[in-house]
Amino acid sequence: MDRSLRNVLVVSLGFLLLFTAYGGLQSLQSSLYSEEGLGVTVLSTLYGAMLLSSMFLPPLLIRTLGCKWTIVLSMSCYVTFSLGNFYASWFSLIPTSILLGLGAAPLWSAQSTYLTIMGNTHAMKAGKVGKDVVNHYFGMFFLIFQSSGVWGNLISSLVFGQTPTQGAIPEDQLLSCGASDCLMATVPTNGTQRPSQELIYTLLGIYTGSGVLAVLLVALFLEPIRDNQQKSEGEKKPSSFWSTLLSTFKLIRDKRLRFLVLLPMYSGFEQAFLAGDYTRSYTTCALGIHFVGYVMICFSATNSLCSELYGRLSQYTGRIALYTLGAVTHLSCIIALLLWKPNPDQLAVFFVFSGLWGMADAVWQTQNNVLFGVLFEKKKEAAFANYRLWEALGFVIAFGYSTFLCVNVKLYVLLGVLCLTMGAYGIVEYLEAKNPTRSLAVIKAAEETETQTKL
Repeated sequence: MDRSLRNVLVVSLGFLLLFTAYGGLQSLQSSLYSEEGLGVTVLSTLYGAMLLSSMFLPPLLIRTLGCKWTIVLSMSCYVTFSLGNFYASWFSLIPTSILLGLGAAPLWSAQSTYLTIMGNTHAMKAGKVGKDVVNHYFGMFFLIFQSSGVWGNLISSLVFGQTPTQGAIPEDQLLSCGASDCLMATVPTNGTQRPSQELIYTLLGIYTGSGVLAVLLVALFLEPIRDNQQKSEGEKKPSSFWSTLLSTFKLIRDKRLRFLVLLPMYSGFEQAFLAGDYTRSYTTCALGIHFVGYVMICFSATNSLCSELYGRLSQYTGRIALYTLGAVTHLSCIIALLLWKPNPDQLAVFFVFSGLWGMADAVWQTQNNVLFGVLFEKKKEAAFANYRLWEALGFVIAFGYSTFLCVNVKLYVLLGVLCLTMGAYGIVEYLEAKNPTRSLAVIKAAEETETQTKL
């Protein structure tokens, strides 16, 4: 097997193992630790730390440790979070969630840098176009990585499915599920009761083992490319820490970015609602915690398939049509979730909502990255730093108010943010249409930015 291809597979399998554990744990936080809002507070803290981390840690760690050991160190932060869940309390989960958040941004930046350098290096040796090889490597990575959402949630559902249910949930208890749920006033029911501690430990043991395997796989079998990177860049002096940090904030002076920050913020809001509220107030409340994994599998599978589909469709439909599809789908879901009263007899509906949510989320995940890379072609690094920063802020705000707002209020907030986001996006498209010279440059740059859609 080709050396560079082997390294891509090592990175991909490492991330698959790591996020099989983390993805499953994230989906269960709000359901497992609902007391005093611990679960959503943990998620809010995690993304707050990620927000701070994305501002300065990635270039600092990659420059100091190289891509390989940055990935290993960051993965270890994820493992500590799994360990913290064994002794779940404010004193164990908050510090480990901060550690995970600090490691998240360097992990993804190092992964993207590693695959890009590996692809370009292989292209130079094979006489191929660098962009094509890098695209191929990213496609291979995400094909393997995206399945982690399926495996992690499948494991949790199979483990928690061993808990026998306590019979039908009384009708008066079902009335407090869905949009009517106010987290601080929820009465424990069949759906919200925790599984046995033995089953929780079994699940955490599987997840921790998967994370440890990921760290060992990368540490033992991934080849470092720090020297190759330095050689390929010659004697070019790297940007200073402060110039990298300031460039992120300087880009906000661009009027288009000031409008576009709502796109990644809304992405954070809608993902936080699914992970923190839909899983708890709809699925766990009406069906039981063992169904959370199955519902999230539907979301992950739909999201993955639609991401691939939109990547192919965008060259024929353009991005405006896809953004419209995503906005209309989420708008319809939000209105329906406000009106729907969850009932175990309507099992298929729980999966329909998660599938539609994944279908719309795929638009934000694919098109937002393309849009930022295309509009800010000459300042991609600062643009994507802003993207990660504002998305993390969306997560922090949404998880932050999750502990004291009723679900119907959160849905109205989500609806308002969606409307503002699409209005701001429309203004940016109008500004671009008024500048035909820049529009032609944007179309040409779109081809160069395909790699960034995977960041």
